[in-house]
Amino acid sequence: MTYYRSTVVDVGPEAPAMAAAGVIIFFGEPLPEALAEVSVVHRPSQTLQGHAIGVGDIVTIGDGELEITSVGDIAAKNLDELGHVVLYVNQPDQKLLPGGVNARGTLPVIEPGQIIEFRARS
Repeated sequence: MTYYRSTVVDVGPEAPAMAAAGVIIFFGEPLPEALAEVSVVHRPSQTLQGHAIGVGDIVTIGDGELEITSVGDIAAKNLDELGHVVLYVNQPDQKLLPGGVNARGTLPVIEPGQIIEFRARS
């Protein structure tokens, strides 16, 4: 079951290098100017509406699929209210920040028009 769905509308010029290093900063609109260079900007069509982000759930970005391994205390709140979450990919030693989500899997090149989904593990 998909519980969050959004479309990538812009990718900041520094965001691809950060993603290649395993850090993706998602932000909904309006985007704080200070984060424009490093963020993947997206437009939600389905928000969490109280659904929790859970360990074992799946995040898809385009053709890439990631399994969530840990979730910060305010990650769901930030995603729902601001469209903001920091996704750490394939970084098992990353200290989890309150607004962060750790995940593992294959990350594609992120481009405008791709769909982002958070789905409950079947």
